[in-house]
Amino acid sequence: MPSHLSADRPAAQPPGRGSVDALIKQTRRLKGEVDAVRRDAQADGTDPRDRWQRALYELALHQLNDLDEHLAQLRDGPPDAPPPADPAQPGGSLLSRVGSAEWDLLTDAAHWSAELYEILGRDPRSAPLTLDELPSLVLDEDRPRLTTMVTECLVDARRIDGEFRIVRPGGEIRTVHMMGEPVLGTDGGTISMWAVLRDVSALRRSQRVVSETRDSLHRQRHAQTEHRLSVELQEAVLPRWRGSLRLPRQGPATLELAARYLPSANSALIGGDWYDALELPDGETLLSVGDLTGHGVAVASGMAMLLGAVRGMAMAGTQPGPLLARLNQLLDTTVQPALASAVCCRYRPATRTLVWAQAGHPAPLLFRGGTGRRLNPPPGVLLGATSGADYGQAEATLDLGDLVLLHTDGLVPGHSAATATDRLLDLAPRLGTAPTAEDCLRTVVAEWGATDRQDDACVLVVQVTA
Repeated sequence: MPSHLSADRPAAQPPGRGSVDALIKQTRRLKGEVDAVRRDAQADGTDPRDRWQRALYELALHQLNDLDEHLAQLRDGPPDAPPPADPAQPGGSLLSRVGSAEWDLLTDAAHWSAELYEILGRDPRSAPLTLDELPSLVLDEDRPRLTTMVTECLVDARRIDGEFRIVRPGGEIRTVHMMGEPVLGTDGGTISMWAVLRDVSALRRSQRVVSETRDSLHRQRHAQTEHRLSVELQEAVLPRWRGSLRLPRQGPATLELAARYLPSANSALIGGDWYDALELPDGETLLSVGDLTGHGVAVASGMAMLLGAVRGMAMAGTQPGPLLARLNQLLDTTVQPALASAVCCRYRPATRTLVWAQAGHPAPLLFRGGTGRRLNPPPGVLLGATSGADYGQAEATLDLGDLVLLHTDGLVPGHSAATATDRLLDLAPRLGTAPTAEDCLRTVVAEWGATDRQDDACVLVVQVTA
């Protein structure tokens, strides 16, 4: 519940870009001033207080660098959620999170500040840990890192500047940043090592939140872009009919067609389903449906390639069985392995003959006189499943008024291929009274089009009109 002191005040608004720019300028000016004071305060390193002050200047510069980066992200980047509060560090002051230590190598004595006891979760009445004992507080996987830093400091006189994770009493894991230097004796050998340790757990958590948020937004934008490209590609390839389509377009129509693409409940899953109807030069009509497995731009692009190949070979006079065999060869030679199912038909209006072949796909359904049946499928395996596969052909003679329904897998959600066929055949009485192909399609879509389907599907309805 908000305080009564702020109940009549408007909610705080995020700072504008100009305000953040001003903060960035102030931060960078302060960094310059702190750096100048740090350089003026340089000492010979023999006084522990001087070393402590110099280390604090270094830490202050580290934090100002972090602040500069965070403000730049606030100005330029999308994340706007505040970092989580750290309940273990009330107030969050710099000094409450910084401790110091010095280890004397000649006497093996150790000296810790009170703040370091608090950071490491040690009883302030206990003796400070020696350099050999310090790794006992560190996570197993981080111990080699600490050992390397200390060894390089003591042996090679290198500065320490690194992080490791400690385990506090009770199992709490915290991240500690350690900065230190060796103290050399008159003979040039290392006589002691001092260090300043800072609890940076909250800072690292905040950085992880920023990084994870940025990655999440990047993935979301990538998914949105991919979805948009998939939709545009699909819309460019699949025929879009307004109402029924009558073929041939010139002269008396022998077929009336209606088709629909039914998306999945998850609109991001644009798959490789297709339907098609095409007038051929010899007066016959190509009818096809298919499904390339997978989702996304690559699958939509593969679907476009397959559909283009089907159209091209059909225009060249290739019959359905040989057409699927060559389509299988095409998939077999693609760089990216893929599987697809398909039904390909040629309708001959002069004899009302439907010549068709299938590749691991649900067979066409024939509705006549208020009843329906599944056409017996010729042999055919999934496209891309095996090299050199043969695909048989079947023929069916149609009557005036017959209805042929082609569909991709998943039209009837939650059912196997066999039970889905039974559900579709149950529509026979209603389809038998529908006057047009579009009315038949509406019946199918009303039954399953609005269902929360897990996958997309296509349905093509063909009615013999002459």
